[in-house]
Amino acid sequence: MIVSARETWLGRALLVVLMLVTVLPFVSLFVTALHEPGTYPGGLSWPEDPHWENFVLAFQSADMFQLLWSSVLIELGVVPFAVLIATLAGFALGHLAPRGGRIVFIVFLLGLTLPFEGIIVPLYYQMRDLGLLNTRWAIILPLVGLFMPFAVTWMRAHFVNMPQDISEAARVDGATTWQLFWRIHVPLSLPALSSLAILLFLWTWNQFLLAVVLVDDPAKRTMAGALGAFQGQWGTDIPLLCAGSLLILTPTLIVFLVFQRQFVAALLQGSLKG
Repeated sequence: MIVSARETWLGRALLVVLMLVTVLPFVSLFVTALHEPGTYPGGLSWPEDPHWENFVLAFQSADMFQLLWSSVLIELGVVPFAVLIATLAGFALGHLAPRGGRIVFIVFLLGLTLPFEGIIVPLYYQMRDLGLLNTRWAIILPLVGLFMPFAVTWMRAHFVNMPQDISEAARVDGATTWQLFWRIHVPLSLPALSSLAILLFLWTWNQFLLAVVLVDDPAKRTMAGALGAFQGQWGTDIPLLCAGSLLILTPTLIVFLVFQRQFVAALLQGSLKG
């Protein structure tokens, strides 16, 4: 298929416009964060005297070290277990094809339509009855369950496209189902696993609703959830609020930039198989 020069330039122009639309909010946050604390900056005007100390003040005021540690603990409680359970379930549904697996898969697909906001009230009472309110478990356990529909669907889509010849050859050599899974399919699934882990990491880090509703102590929330308490303290100080928001966003940007090759590789692998 031959693409004309006009179509090429039109596509590039569209990408530039989309890039500007995506980057502009971050530029606005950054410029606003450099203004004098307590002021109300307008537009994207660069301050005559940039206040770089706003980032230090926001870091100290929000006790970012404690929030960072809390977020890391929640990430360690959510991402590894969610990836492990989703990989086992995806392998079973996508490669082993058990009896009734299609019905189970449909149930997971229905779970994709379930919004967090729709279950937050019953989830609150359930966590209260379990005595887990105001603990990190009130965030970890619901997130593992709520991530399962997408995670299992993601891993099933990968395993369902794995060649059966590989499994048949391993069976002939005497491999058990566990050996087939752990020694053959898991190493071949690293792009899908890494991309799923990246997505779950980003979603967990940016989780706001569950952290605010189920945990009262900001020190036990995710960094995004703790932003609510920071906003309550510095809600009238727009530059400090913008500086704190950028500090909270920075780890997710770093993770995505570092692992973007693995993420793109998994998407391309799925498109080629499809």
